[in-house]
Amino acid sequence: MESQSAESHIKNGRKVILQGNEACAKAAVYAGCRFFAGYPITPSTEIIELMSTEMVNAGGAFIQMEDEIASACAIVGARWGGKKAMTATSGPGFTLMQETIGYAAVTETPVVIVNVQRGGPSTGQPTMSSQQDIYQVKYGSHGDYEIIALTPSSVQEMYDFTIRAFELAEKFRTPVVLLSDEIVGHMREKIVIYDGEKKIRGGNRNYVVSPQEDFYTGNNSLVEGQLHDEEGRRIGHLAAKSSDFIQSINRKITNHMEEIQDIETFFMENADIAILTYGSVARPALKAVKTARGVGEESGEKAGKLEFIKKMIKMKRVGENRYFHLNVGLIKVNTVWPFPENEIKRLTKNCKYVFVPEMNIGKYCREVERCVKHGKVISLPKIGGEIHKPAEILEAIAKEVEHHE
Repeated sequence: MESQSAESHIKNGRKVILQGNEACAKAAVYAGCRFFAGYPITPSTEIIELMSTEMVNAGGAFIQMEDEIASACAIVGARWGGKKAMTATSGPGFTLMQETIGYAAVTETPVVIVNVQRGGPSTGQPTMSSQQDIYQVKYGSHGDYEIIALTPSSVQEMYDFTIRAFELAEKFRTPVVLLSDEIVGHMREKIVIYDGEKKIRGGNRNYVVSPQEDFYTGNNSLVEGQLHDEEGRRIGHLAAKSSDFIQSINRKITNHMEEIQDIETFFMENADIAILTYGSVARPALKAVKTARGVGEESGEKAGKLEFIKKMIKMKRVGENRYFHLNVGLIKVNTVWPFPENEIKRLTKNCKYVFVPEMNIGKYCREVERCVKHGKVISLPKIGGEIHKPAEILEAIAKEVEHHE
């Protein structure tokens, strides 16, 4: 979809200045979350701190658990008790939650897990940002299952995507991960929020019981981690039925890609060079695109005076000393999982180059390489905790294009 202004969908909201983590907590309450369990960990701690009061004020329940394993288990139990539930953590805690995320997937339990990423491995960089958990979100728990993961790049998106996470979790009865990072979690911006509570309709369990009922509502429901048929009978020893079950919990997501995927595009109409990115890196990437296109206050002749533009390669001259502007566009992936393969193929079909900047060693780029065969895919990894600068992205593009022109 084409990009729209942040104001275009705003109705009956009020403007406030919030930190990203604070926006997440406010949005969860608006989405109907009434149970939060968590364990404090930088850089997600503000979510837990604010939820400790928000849950009480909203008539819900807050509990600080002894660790992240217990936190994940608690929200699964709370959701079967009839309450929309969420937890928040960062990389080390997210690692501990993996077995329970798989349990939530196989029992079709709609919960929301917020991962405000920091540098790793292990305790790593508690106060520095990264996107190093992009593969752990998809492949962290054992077995075959699909996951939905959203990646905000602004405080407004932190708010909006938290609400959407609850909507997707309830509709598809699956765990949904809000994959944020330290930069988005700790920045402050003016956003629009809503008062009251949004009514989010729940979906049916895909395979076991339809319609789904919470505990204590009159129906008998078997909720356990072993594979089971539509009547709740264990089928792990039956290959064909086990295959049917696994296929069913995957297809309920992959068969609804148009409803789940969320991609924004900027200047892609005539682009022959694409920058594909997600999360906080989309911010400098968009700045790089606007500079190359001659859009914005540091564009055109002004941009020509900047040092990084001076370093750009003289591709084609128009007149005496002006650079031919690169036809660069941006593909901003808001829902990174399930991977929107068909849409990325469509958007990049006329591109000679697809650059993928991300704050890791180049993980999501591998997914892009797998599906984009008609253009060259170039990874722009960055680790250490610092985000890409627009100049770095532009220089990488200019050097690559010059080398092959």
